Amino acid sequence: MNIQELGATAEAMVADHKGLLAADESTGTIGKRFESIDVELTEANRAAYRGLLFAAEGLGNYISGAILYDETIRQKAPDGTMMVDLLKKQGILPGIKVDAGTKPLAGAEGETVTEGLDGLAGRVDEYVGLGAKFAKWRAVIDIKQPGIPSRYAIRVNAQALARYARICQEGGLVPIVEPEVLMDGDHDIDTCAAVTEATLVEVFHELYEQGVQLEGMILKPNMVISGKLNGSRAGVEEVAAKTIALLKRTVPSAVPGIMFLSGGQTETEASEHLNAMNGGSDNLPWTVSYSYGRALQESALKAWRGKVENIPAAQQALLQRARLNSAACEARYLAEVA
Repeated sequence: MNIQELGATAEAMVADHKGLLAADESTGTIGKRFESIDVELTEANRAAYRGLLFAAEGLGNYISGAILYDETIRQKAPDGTMMVDLLKKQGILPGIKVDAGTKPLAGAEGETVTEGLDGLAGRVDEYVGLGAKFAKWRAVIDIKQPGIPSRYAIRVNAQALARYARICQEGGLVPIVEPEVLMDGDHDIDTCAAVTEATLVEVFHELYEQGVQLEGMILKPNMVISGKLNGSRAGVEEVAAKTIALLKRTVPSAVPGIMFLSGGQTETEASEHLNAMNGGSDNLPWTVSYSYGRALQESALKAWRGKVENIPAAQQALLQRARLNSAACEARYLAEVA
């Protein structure tokens, strides 16, 4: 592997207060989002929507990279331009989701493991040829009672994440390592903290055991946050303080950047939490940024509603959210302008 090249790409992904646009929704997931705005799930509509996002003029001022789905990295925008070329024109690095989704984990009822390692090296070679510079693999850790997550589920998912990361680095892609502890449920913030810490400790143990070069990867974790159904959810400052404290205990300084997932937060919540983390801690060993999907796209999707005449408004909505999150990377986000 070329660790210098991988490191340079990883550093570029977190440079200049920029973040990632997660546009790697599966066909099923984007179908649910289209259904919410009464847009038919067709290849043409998916291309039109992704195309308007990537062509938003000035997006590269706030977004360093975009995570694509397999369909999208091969797809053309309505004007005939390859999606990858739309991104490159704006100085945005193309990335690719390479996992095959979650499946039930044998021996652990109610828990899952992410699959997709079979044939991954060949797919990585193909995606590099299509222009990808980085990849993403998401592991899902759920909090349920009793006994979920099990140490077994955490360990199996950590092993898969590390194997994926090693294969990507050997093939020339920077791996985004994404162990997501879900915010579904009614658990409190301390439960989330305990599960997240156990998960990250196991993930970095496996990354070390499998020879992954930390300088050439990005971590995409959840924030330490109360469950969505908790009746007394922790406030912004508590989320920020507990998240940073936990990451300082678990994430080596060699990792160039931590790019948080939004994980079901509202657009405003995701920006406020990111802002508080960057404003409350000096001299962090890694850059703290964002890799958001819905928390960047929700307003744009609602503004578009499948109509050509709404494209400028949708693009402005996307640019506004990207601008606000970029400001949060500098601790300059102001809630009143959201």
